[in-house]
Amino acid sequence: MVKHKYIDRICISAAVLAVCLTLLLMFVEQRRISKTSVNIGYETRLFDDSRVHTIDIQIKDWNAFIQNADQEEYVACTVEIDGETFQQIGLRAKGNNSLRLTKKYELSRYSLKLEFDQFLDGENYYGLDKFSLDASFQDNSYLKTYMTYDMMAYMGVPTPLCSYVWVTINGQDWGLFLAIEEPEEAFARRNFGNEHGILYKPDYRSLDAENADVALKYIDDNPENYPGIFENAKFKISQADQKRLIESLKTLSTGENLETAINVDEVLRYFTVQVFVMNWDSYLGRTGHNYFLYEKDGVLSILPWDYNLAFGTYALGMTDPITDPNVLINYPINTPAEGQYMLNRPLYHHLMKHDAYFSRYHAYFDDYLSEYFENGRFEDTLCRMENLISSYVRKDPTAFCSFEDHQLAVDTLEQVCLLRAQSIRKQLRGEIPATIKGQQERPEKKLDASHIDLESLGDFDDLKNAKLKQDNALDKILSKES
Repeated sequence: MVKHKYIDRICISAAVLAVCLTLLLMFVEQRRISKTSVNIGYETRLFDDSRVHTIDIQIKDWNAFIQNADQEEYVACTVEIDGETFQQIGLRAKGNNSLRLTKKYELSRYSLKLEFDQFLDGENYYGLDKFSLDASFQDNSYLKTYMTYDMMAYMGVPTPLCSYVWVTINGQDWGLFLAIEEPEEAFARRNFGNEHGILYKPDYRSLDAENADVALKYIDDNPENYPGIFENAKFKISQADQKRLIESLKTLSTGENLETAINVDEVLRYFTVQVFVMNWDSYLGRTGHNYFLYEKDGVLSILPWDYNLAFGTYALGMTDPITDPNVLINYPINTPAEGQYMLNRPLYHHLMKHDAYFSRYHAYFDDYLSEYFENGRFEDTLCRMENLISSYVRKDPTAFCSFEDHQLAVDTLEQVCLLRAQSIRKQLRGEIPATIKGQQERPEKKLDASHIDLESLGDFDDLKNAKLKQDNALDKILSKES
């Protein structure tokens, strides 16, 4: 056999070249797949909560966007996430009360929503179709939403991912925001698999209306009488989907055979955290909204959403409204809402009428307190996240509060949660009444929380004082544009 004297060298070179080409093609394919596949894992990128990420929003006329923010209309922008550029992304302001008040006080720090496929069909961020940037409105701690989601996830409730991001506008500092995964297609696949069910975000049309559908009450068999649910479906729905959900509400209304229509175990775990965080801008409050509803094969689950007004800082519809920390910190776990709302919230009320479910609810509270609070997880998590974000809060040019107010809010949040845990532990033991009526009859049994100032967590006065700071940050961006 004749052998070329350079054959070995040639073969080695060819092999090296083949490996290099293969790696290059794999890298290119990985980049291509990463932006189009829902299976790549955005959760390990933007939602890695061990660090503060960077997002630069590049937009032609930021001032026009701010002036028209209350219209909630999408505009196209370029977004750079951790150094990676995405073009033609939909951007709009978001919120309800927060958006209205931001506009009313002539502020410019809105919560934002970024939708990747708004203008380019199929575009996504490593499988993610949409996320929001929460402005920490009325949350001087910057931590209320993050900590609540951590609690929900710890209790095994399907929960949006979140992480902190430093936002710039056209390269100019804008502030520290909380990036939150929006519960849509990617969320559903991540939590429930490719054969997932239907997601809804029930919402009222008018706060003064009955909103029976949003309260998850059975009305009749006509889908048109459930606009608050079906007009807020996150996916295209069919008549069969509507019929299934209505049948589930009908079963819920009877209070019988609930496990055929309700994911009872998961719902009880949701209410454990929901009741703990004292959030009445929710299903258990007057508004009855701020939750996601998930339906699969006729079985319903309730999922968490929107906690910037949790921990007793929202009292719409409650007496006076209640601002007494002795009342709020000790709020009873067995009747966590006024009777007029409790009786009209069947997903909680009808479950708790069953002794077995009621006992399981208490057992979940016992586990939650033991494993999340009494073992130190809460304090460790709060401390870790505060250490992560504090330097960013200090330099935040659009913050609603001073850095000193932020530190006070973090300390207050810690005290509120630890006292709340102590009160509920005593309620479980029977040392503090666990109903509104019981606490009214024996107020001396409640844990003393009179030293807590809940307004330190965020109040309207902060909005009044934030205007000059936010105007200066806006001017810097506008001067750069000109």
